[in-house]
Amino acid sequence: MDINLGGFDIFVIVVVILAILLLFALVKTVPQGYSYTVERFGRYTRTLQPGLNILTPFIERIGAKMNVMEQVLSIPTQEVITKDNASVSADAVAFYQVLNPAQAAYQISNLENAIQNLTMTNIRSVMGSMDLDELLSNREVINERLLRVVDQAVHPWGIKVTRVEIKDIQPPADLVESMGRQMKAEREKRAQVLEAEGFRNAQILRAEGAKQAAVLKAEGEREAAFREAEARERLAEAEAKATQMVSQAIASGDVQAINYFVAQKYTEALVEIGKAPNSKIVLMPLEASSIIGSLGGIGAIAKEVFGDGSGQVVQPRPPASSRPPMTSRNTPAVNPFNPPASDET
Repeated sequence: MDINLGGFDIFVIVVVILAILLLFALVKTVPQGYSYTVERFGRYTRTLQPGLNILTPFIERIGAKMNVMEQVLSIPTQEVITKDNASVSADAVAFYQVLNPAQAAYQISNLENAIQNLTMTNIRSVMGSMDLDELLSNREVINERLLRVVDQAVHPWGIKVTRVEIKDIQPPADLVESMGRQMKAEREKRAQVLEAEGFRNAQILRAEGAKQAAVLKAEGEREAAFREAEARERLAEAEAKATQMVSQAIASGDVQAINYFVAQKYTEALVEIGKAPNSKIVLMPLEASSIIGSLGGIGAIAKEVFGDGSGQVVQPRPPASSRPPMTSRNTPAVNPFNPPASDET
């Protein structure tokens, strides 16, 4: 099928194509996160913001498309000589953002390479002014100094450096080994110091405990001595009172009281002799008649006090030592409670 186009049809088609091209040249769409510079006859005039923008066709054109989002730039590893002549390897990472697209586009060429080299130079400068120990322990100080210096340097380019971080610092292998030995020695020293302090504290606590125990023991002994002295005092008072009562009884003519007193002391003495641990056999003369007489005196006292049950007070019998011994016609008088020989008790 043959299509015959006349001159008018060709003109219309050309006009439509030119209109489309003009529309594309007139309207420009800028995505979010980017800014475009506009040049008129090769000269910067303005900056297009994200959204729909209109240009003058055939007179204005897009110059540079700048990314205004925050970007990360990796800093390669480099050798750094510290203040104490130690060689270390360090790498870093930098975060920056374009604040002025026109300055970033027309004030510096190859922006990322410039920021990278500037950061590397300042890393060598900052880290080279520090000792190795200070370098390894003050990484935050290094980051802060790098950020301040680099941000001040890129400010004329319309760039804001938001963060510079040292990723890794690698000392030489022999230096790492020496640092390990130093750390081990330091920890052993610290352990010995702590052990010595613990031993000293333990000795102090033991001494304080012994001191307190001695004080408590002395206080206990003092209290016991006080109680014992008080008991002896009361016993002495009781003895004195008993002696006084016996003396009064004797003075009033009651002879049985002295017999009771003597018999009690005599019996207590015999009990103490029998309790002695080193006395198995005791040989001693005993005047049984005296004991019997004393016991008789005790019984007589009891009868005088309580009576014989009929309500009459019984007169005490004289002791056995005061009565004549019982004798037979042909046998000499012998006291059965006082044998001539010693008895075994």
